[in-house]
Amino acid sequence: MLDLPPLARFGRRLATGLLDVTDDPSALDSTGFWAVAADFEGRLTCARFRDVREQPVPAPVPGAWRGPAAGDWTSSLDRAAYTAGVRRIREHIAAGDVYQANLCRVLSAPVPPDADVDALTALLARGNPAPYAGTIRLPGHGVEIATASPELFLRRDGSTVESGPIKGTGRTEADLLEKDYAENVMIVDLVRNDIGRVCRTGTVTVPDLCAVEKHPGLVHLVSTVRGELRTGAGWPELLGAAFPPGSVTGAPKSSALRIIDALETAPRGPYCGGLGWVDADHGTGELAVGIRTFWIDRGAEGAAVLRFGTGAGITWGSDPAGEWRETELKASRLLAVASGVYEVSEGTQG
Repeated sequence: MLDLPPLARFGRRLATGLLDVTDDPSALDSTGFWAVAADFEGRLTCARFRDVREQPVPAPVPGAWRGPAAGDWTSSLDRAAYTAGVRRIREHIAAGDVYQANLCRVLSAPVPPDADVDALTALLARGNPAPYAGTIRLPGHGVEIATASPELFLRRDGSTVESGPIKGTGRTEADLLEKDYAENVMIVDLVRNDIGRVCRTGTVTVPDLCAVEKHPGLVHLVSTVRGELRTGAGWPELLGAAFPPGSVTGAPKSSALRIIDALETAPRGPYCGGLGWVDADHGTGELAVGIRTFWIDRGAEGAAVLRFGTGAGITWGSDPAGEWRETELKASRLLAVASGVYEVSEGTQG
């Protein structure tokens, strides 16, 4: 493994000069600029950086990223196990245990020990540009993440907070089903309740419901939930109320989490967690839902494994084979970029 310096990228913002690292969310209400990585299972890493400047993601350097071969990826759930999981969730829905649950699988492939997520970020920026793209590289703390997330988890500007849950995916708008719209409304209600736990009564609104957004290779239904934090509520309270993100768990959240734990065979890690930045000096911040996200796990012997998560929201109207295809659709372009079989070039916008 190369001795890579810690850094964080979010859009055109580059942070270097690591000052300190903590797992205490109250640090996000202190001072300085923080990169934030919250695993789905609850591990929180907050890294404060000294220097923050505007800098576009550099163009890919030939040979800087050597990704896995396209055929090297393995899945924590194969097609048979995944579709069986969808059927099991439908049984839970029929029994009244849950209305919706997100079922995910984690894809893994070996990469060279010198693999650098920042080099992968350069490829993703051109092969799959995303509104909440980011990189957090903290090799000494076990955090090496490159995300091309299209989904806003939490945005904060002073006391105003906002979330942008995504539910409903298709290749084109014509592919979106009645089930997709119903699922979006269901999760919006959950997010309203989550944010409402820390916002002033009567301030939680839904400015946009089921808007169609186009992203590279697919479309999503996206809604906006907004509220005003009550006096005394900060990042610890906000994360405590909203984490893990409702769009990647289910409704009710507590029941969905129990079902997820029983059916999924690999930890999600940064996938479906929260990734982003907080500027504590200005009371602002933006965390994405950690979807369309790669991360590197390193073993004691120096072996490196690249991981990527993909999943789908399951409702009573779900078709098991169709949900499997949705997980493949969400993964296909990004895996192709990471494996070097998707042609990227300067100016590629998807």
